[in-house]
Amino acid sequence: MARRDDTELFPDLGAQCDEAGCNQLDFLPFECDGCGKVFCAAHRTYRDHGCAKAADQGRTVVVCPDCGDSIERAPGHAASEREILDAHVRSRRCDPARKQRKPPQYCPVPRCEEVLTFCNTTQCNGCGLNVCIKHRFPADHGCARAAAGAAEAARLEKEGGCRALAVSIRSFKTCLRAVARVPAAINKAVRSQLRVIRKKTSTGGSGGISSSR
Repeated sequence: MARRDDTELFPDLGAQCDEAGCNQLDFLPFECDGCGKVFCAAHRTYRDHGCAKAADQGRTVVVCPDCGDSIERAPGHAASEREILDAHVRSRRCDPARKQRKPPQYCPVPRCEEVLTFCNTTQCNGCGLNVCIKHRFPADHGCARAAAGAAEAARLEKEGGCRALAVSIRSFKTCLRAVARVPAAINKAVRSQLRVIRKKTSTGGSGGISSSR
Protein backbone atom coordinates (compact mmCIF):
# COMPACT_ATOMS: atom_id res chain seq x y z
CA MET A 1 0.00 0.00 0.00
CA ALA A 2 1.37 3.41 -0.91
CA ARG A 3 2.44 5.69 1.90
CA ARG A 4 0.69 9.04 1.84
CA ASP A 5 2.51 12.18 2.77
CA ASP A 6 0.66 14.18 5.42
CA THR A 7 0.94 17.64 3.92
CA GLU A 8 -0.84 20.47 5.57
CA LEU A 9 -2.90 21.56 2.56
CA PHE A 10 -3.27 18.25 0.65
CA PRO A 11 -3.02 15.36 3.09
CA ASP A 12 -4.08 12.73 0.51
CA LEU A 13 -2.10 14.00 -2.49
CA GLY A 14 0.97 12.15 -3.80
CA ALA A 15 3.23 9.53 -2.24
CA GLN A 16 6.87 9.05 -1.37
CA CYS A 17 9.10 6.86 -3.52
CA ASP A 18 9.72 3.42 -1.97
CA GLU A 19 13.25 3.25 -3.35
CA ALA A 20 15.73 3.14 -0.48
CA GLY A 21 17.61 6.41 -0.23
CA CYS A 22 15.11 8.34 -2.39
CA ASN A 23 11.82 8.89 -0.54
CA GLN A 24 10.98 11.69 -2.96
CA LEU A 25 7.46 13.01 -2.76
CA ASP A 26 5.81 12.45 -6.14
CA PHE A 27 2.36 13.86 -6.81
CA LEU A 28 1.91 11.41 -9.72
CA PRO A 29 3.58 8.25 -8.44
CA PHE A 30 3.96 4.99 -10.39
CA GLU A 31 2.87 1.70 -8.87
CA CYS A 32 4.93 -1.30 -10.00
CA ASP A 33 2.80 -4.18 -11.30
CA GLY A 34 5.48 -6.60 -10.13
CA CYS A 35 6.26 -5.80 -6.53
CA GLY A 36 3.33 -3.44 -5.92
CA LYS A 37 5.46 -0.63 -4.51
CA VAL A 38 5.20 3.05 -5.41
CA PHE A 39 8.04 4.89 -7.13
CA CYS A 40 8.84 8.28 -8.56
CA ALA A 41 9.50 8.91 -12.25
CA ALA A 42 13.23 8.22 -11.81
CA HIS A 43 12.63 4.72 -10.36
CA ARG A 44 9.47 3.62 -12.12
CA THR A 45 10.97 0.85 -14.32
CA TYR A 46 11.89 -2.66 -13.17
CA ARG A 47 15.58 -1.99 -13.73
CA ASP A 48 15.58 1.40 -11.99
CA HIS A 49 14.31 0.01 -8.68
CA GLY A 50 15.66 -3.54 -9.10
CA CYS A 51 12.26 -5.23 -9.01
CA ALA A 52 12.60 -8.79 -7.71
CA LYS A 53 9.42 -9.92 -9.52
CA ALA A 54 10.19 -8.41 -12.91
CA ALA A 55 10.76 -11.86 -14.46
CA ASP A 56 7.19 -12.86 -13.58
CA GLN A 57 5.84 -9.92 -15.60
CA GLY A 58 7.51 -10.89 -18.87
CA ARG A 59 4.88 -11.36 -21.58
CA THR A 60 5.45 -13.68 -24.50
CA VAL A 61 3.28 -14.67 -27.42
CA VAL A 62 3.05 -17.77 -29.57
CA VAL A 63 2.22 -17.22 -33.24
CA CYS A 64 -0.03 -19.82 -34.85
CA PRO A 65 1.51 -20.98 -38.16
CA ASP A 66 -1.93 -21.84 -39.59
CA CYS A 67 -3.95 -18.67 -39.05
CA GLY A 68 -1.30 -16.17 -37.97
CA ASP A 69 -2.98 -15.37 -34.64
CA SER A 70 -0.82 -14.36 -31.68
CA ILE A 71 -1.63 -16.26 -28.48
CA GLU A 72 -0.39 -14.53 -25.34
CA ARG A 73 1.39 -16.73 -22.84
CA ALA A 74 0.46 -15.76 -19.30
CA PRO A 75 3.33 -14.96 -16.90
CA GLY A 76 4.50 -18.11 -15.16
CA HIS A 77 2.59 -20.33 -17.59
CA ALA A 78 4.34 -23.69 -17.70
CA ALA A 79 2.69 -24.98 -20.87
CA SER A 80 4.90 -25.55 -23.88
CA GLU A 81 4.42 -23.84 -27.21
CA ARG A 82 2.99 -27.01 -28.75
CA GLU A 83 0.42 -27.33 -25.97
CA ILE A 84 -0.62 -23.69 -26.38
CA LEU A 85 -1.08 -24.17 -30.14
CA ASP A 86 -3.09 -27.37 -29.64
CA ALA A 87 -5.37 -25.56 -27.20
CA HIS A 88 -5.76 -22.75 -29.72
CA VAL A 89 -6.84 -25.19 -32.45
CA ARG A 90 -9.31 -26.89 -30.12
CA SER A 91 -10.84 -23.53 -29.22
CA ARG A 92 -12.05 -23.19 -32.86
CA ARG A 93 -10.59 -19.72 -33.07
CA CYS A 94 -7.99 -20.95 -35.54
CA ASP A 95 -9.09 -19.93 -39.05
CA PRO A 96 -6.47 -20.66 -41.75
CA ALA A 97 -8.49 -18.60 -44.24
CA ARG A 98 -7.49 -15.43 -42.41
CA LYS A 99 -3.83 -16.03 -43.16
CA GLN A 100 -4.59 -16.50 -46.85
CA ARG A 101 -6.27 -13.14 -47.13
CA LYS A 102 -4.50 -10.74 -49.42
CA PRO A 103 -2.63 -7.87 -47.81
CA PRO A 104 -4.03 -4.39 -48.38
CA GLN A 105 -3.27 -2.92 -51.79
CA TYR A 106 -2.01 0.63 -51.93
CA CYS A 107 -2.16 3.16 -54.74
CA PRO A 108 0.97 2.61 -56.88
CA VAL A 109 1.58 6.33 -57.37
CA PRO A 110 4.79 7.34 -55.54
CA ARG A 111 4.25 8.92 -52.10
CA CYS A 112 0.55 8.00 -52.15
CA GLU A 113 -0.51 5.98 -49.09
CA GLU A 114 -4.16 5.53 -50.06
CA VAL A 115 -5.44 1.99 -49.49
CA LEU A 116 -7.37 0.78 -52.53
CA THR A 117 -10.88 -0.37 -51.70
CA PHE A 118 -14.01 -1.17 -53.65
CA CYS A 119 -15.23 2.41 -53.33
CA ASN A 120 -12.10 4.41 -54.20
CA THR A 121 -10.42 2.26 -56.88
CA THR A 122 -10.49 3.05 -60.58
CA GLN A 123 -8.73 1.35 -63.47
CA CYS A 124 -6.99 3.39 -66.15
CA ASN A 125 -8.31 2.60 -69.62
CA GLY A 126 -4.89 3.29 -71.08
CA CYS A 127 -2.40 1.30 -69.01
CA GLY A 128 -4.85 -0.81 -66.98
CA LEU A 129 -3.35 0.31 -63.66
CA ASN A 130 -5.53 0.34 -60.54
CA VAL A 131 -5.20 3.71 -58.81
CA CYS A 132 -7.13 5.77 -56.28
CA ILE A 133 -9.67 8.42 -57.25
CA LYS A 134 -7.18 11.25 -56.73
CA HIS A 135 -4.86 9.83 -59.41
CA ARG A 136 -7.47 8.64 -61.92
CA PHE A 137 -6.35 10.94 -64.73
CA PRO A 138 -3.48 9.72 -66.96
CA ALA A 139 -1.30 12.72 -66.15
CA ASP A 140 -1.72 12.13 -62.39
CA HIS A 141 -0.33 8.58 -62.36
CA GLY A 142 2.10 8.91 -65.27
CA CYS A 143 0.19 6.68 -67.68
CA ALA A 144 2.75 5.10 -70.01
CA ARG A 145 0.26 4.52 -72.80
CA ALA A 146 -1.00 8.10 -72.67
CA ALA A 147 2.57 9.38 -72.83
CA ALA A 148 3.32 7.11 -75.79
CA GLY A 149 0.13 8.27 -77.51
CA ALA A 150 1.05 11.91 -77.02
CA ALA A 151 4.52 11.28 -78.45
CA GLU A 152 3.03 9.44 -81.43
CA ALA A 153 0.57 12.28 -82.05
CA ALA A 154 3.40 14.80 -81.95
CA ARG A 155 5.40 12.68 -84.37
CA LEU A 156 2.49 12.36 -86.78
CA GLU A 157 1.81 16.06 -86.57
CA LYS A 158 5.43 16.78 -87.36
CA GLU A 159 5.46 14.30 -90.22
CA GLY A 160 2.18 15.70 -91.52
CA GLY A 161 3.64 19.19 -91.59
CA CYS A 162 6.72 17.99 -93.45
CA ARG A 163 4.55 16.07 -95.92
CA ALA A 164 2.37 19.11 -96.56
CA LEU A 165 5.48 21.21 -97.10
CA ALA A 166 6.83 18.68 -99.60
CA VAL A 167 3.52 18.70 -101.49
CA SER A 168 3.57 22.48 -101.59
CA ILE A 169 7.12 22.48 -102.94
CA ARG A 170 6.22 19.96 -105.64
CA SER A 171 3.18 22.02 -106.64
CA PHE A 172 5.30 25.14 -106.84
CA LYS A 173 7.84 23.41 -109.06
CA THR A 174 5.05 22.12 -111.30
CA CYS A 175 3.71 25.65 -111.67
CA LEU A 176 7.17 26.93 -112.53
CA ARG A 177 7.56 24.29 -115.23
CA ALA A 178 4.12 25.16 -116.62
CA VAL A 179 4.98 28.85 -116.70
CA ALA A 180 8.26 28.06 -118.43
CA ARG A 181 6.41 26.12 -121.12
CA VAL A 182 3.99 28.97 -121.88
CA PRO A 183 6.35 31.00 -124.15
CA ALA A 184 7.30 27.87 -126.07
CA ALA A 185 3.65 27.04 -126.60
CA ILE A 186 2.93 30.60 -127.71
CA ASN A 187 5.83 30.57 -130.12
CA LYS A 188 4.70 27.24 -131.50
CA ALA A 189 1.17 28.54 -132.06
CA VAL A 190 2.45 31.74 -133.66
CA ARG A 191 4.73 29.83 -136.00
CA SER A 192 1.85 27.55 -136.94
CA GLN A 193 -0.34 30.54 -137.77
CA LEU A 194 2.44 32.14 -139.80
CA ARG A 195 2.86 28.99 -141.83
CA VAL A 196 -0.87 28.98 -142.60
CA ILE A 197 -0.75 32.63 -143.64
CA ARG A 198 2.27 32.09 -145.85
CA LYS A 199 0.64 29.11 -147.46
CA LYS A 200 -2.54 31.05 -148.21
CA THR A 201 -0.54 33.98 -149.52
CA SER A 202 1.50 31.76 -151.76
CA THR A 203 -1.58 30.05 -153.13
CA GLY A 204 -3.34 33.35 -153.73
CA GLY A 205 -0.36 34.81 -155.63
CA SER A 206 -0.14 32.00 -158.15
CA GLY A 207 -3.88 31.70 -158.83
CA GLY A 208 -4.73 35.36 -158.80
CA ILE A 209 -6.57 37.39 -161.50
CA SER A 210 -4.45 37.92 -164.59
CA SER A 211 -4.11 41.40 -166.00
CA SER A 212 -5.97 42.05 -169.36
CA ARG A 213 -4.23 43.53 -172.18
